[in-house]
Amino acid sequence: MKKRSRLEMYFDILKTVKRGVRKPTRIMYRTNLSWIPLMKILDSFVSEGLLITSTKKTHRFYELTEKGETVVQNLSRALEWERRIQIE
Repeated sequence: MKKRSRLEMYFDILKTVKRGVRKPTRIMYRTNLSWIPLMKILDSFVSEGLLITSTKKTHRFYELTEKGETVVQNLSRALEWERRIQIE
């Protein structure tokens, strides 16, 4: 099995949040990442304005912003283009 690129990991995280998975532990399981790298990436996405966080009691939730939605669309196109090039 081929190792995922960093771009693919980022795309997986954003795509997972877009699908409605909002809790960090669930995002971790769905994207098959360990906790510390996932939290660093999520914090980075929040600081770049791709995700926003909300807190309810002691639980943190993530939501995709409009900017994040645009990034998901662009990454989707870039990865599709990359796959087509590898096939040819």
